Amino acid sequence: MENKGLICDPETGVCGVSEGNEMEMIDLNPKKKTDVYYVTDPICSHCWALEPTLRRFKEQYGHSFNFQTVMGGLLEKWGDGPVDPANGIHGPADVAGHWREVGEQTRMPIDGSLMVDNPVQSSFPPSSVFKVIQKRHDEELAFEYLRRAREALFVFNKNIGDPSVLVEIVNDLGLNGEAIVNESEEQTGEQLLQEDFSLAGRLGARGFPTIIMVNEENKGVKIVGSRSLDYYVSGLAQVLDGKEPEPKQLPALSMLLEQEKLLFSKEIEVMYDVKPSELPSFIKRELSSGTFEEKELLGEKYFVKK
Repeated sequence: MENKGLICDPETGVCGVSEGNEMEMIDLNPKKKTDVYYVTDPICSHCWALEPTLRRFKEQYGHSFNFQTVMGGLLEKWGDGPVDPANGIHGPADVAGHWREVGEQTRMPIDGSLMVDNPVQSSFPPSSVFKVIQKRHDEELAFEYLRRAREALFVFNKNIGDPSVLVEIVNDLGLNGEAIVNESEEQTGEQLLQEDFSLAGRLGARGFPTIIMVNEENKGVKIVGSRSLDYYVSGLAQVLDGKEPEPKQLPALSMLLEQEKLLFSKEIEVMYDVKPSELPSFIKRELSSGTFEEKELLGEKYFVKK
């Protein structure tokens, strides 16, 4: 029997394509049973260095967990005493050299001269903007904002403590930058930020980045610092009762660049397991001519979607 293009099989009792299984278990409302908390700060250089690995971890394994970004409050303001004496940081000018070193070591370049010429006075303003976007919209859009804010700071030397810079970044996301930044400066933004600080404290996060994975039994793992992908996959397996998480297929580079707008060489290499020497041929194979621009900063190439 055939009707409007549907093939009905009297033996299987199926109209359409039979999948061959008489009975199978399905889940129409899959529930992610693991929570992953990413405790961070917009001006954290090691969090910028973690971007390539964190992106791949989320892309391949994000279906296995609920992801939540938590602001940690790295710098409320510059004071009279040392802020991070272990790294030789007593004032904003000391940050420039430290940032540049992190960029050189990790190949996620950081200019850093902003912290000499026009230093960020507090990481709280960009953190509050993140919280308002997260609350008013969703985690993914807030996470995209965080990426754009870090690009502005580390790559393009823009002071993300300046409200006008934050308005521009938020506007570029298609949101009302002025309204969101204004709200972030009000009591709502302060309250949301304090809630995150409290959560970070309960999670035991004292340095950034810190990633905490927790299962339904409230047992989990804490990974401090920027680590390789296998650390995070191993941690996820532990909270999934030793079961290796199933990786999802990675998106094509063309799709990833469309989504991310800007990618450094290191990010592409980490995402697709490409050696630096193989990157030019990989780019040529994966991206159509005329769809991207290739640029360079501090000796590192990056690719921008046209």
